[in-house]
Amino acid sequence: MNVVVCHSGYTYAERPTAFWWQGERLEINVIEADWRTPQGKGFRVCTHQGQSFELFYDERNDDWEITPV
Repeated sequence: MNVVVCHSGYTYAERPTAFWWQGERLEINVIEADWRTPQGKGFRVCTHQGQSFELFYDERNDDWEITPV
């Protein structure tokens, strides 16, 4: 299970702020893009270390998918 820390206001996962990748907590510097699908929410993010990732929250399964890009 992937762990993503989010700001949540009216709904869960409004804006990711950090996540764990390969045992290291990475802080998100910029959300470059966000989108919604029938399955959940997606984000393309850049970390403070300059790495880019796509984060996808599968609402039905309450699970995050993290993919380096």
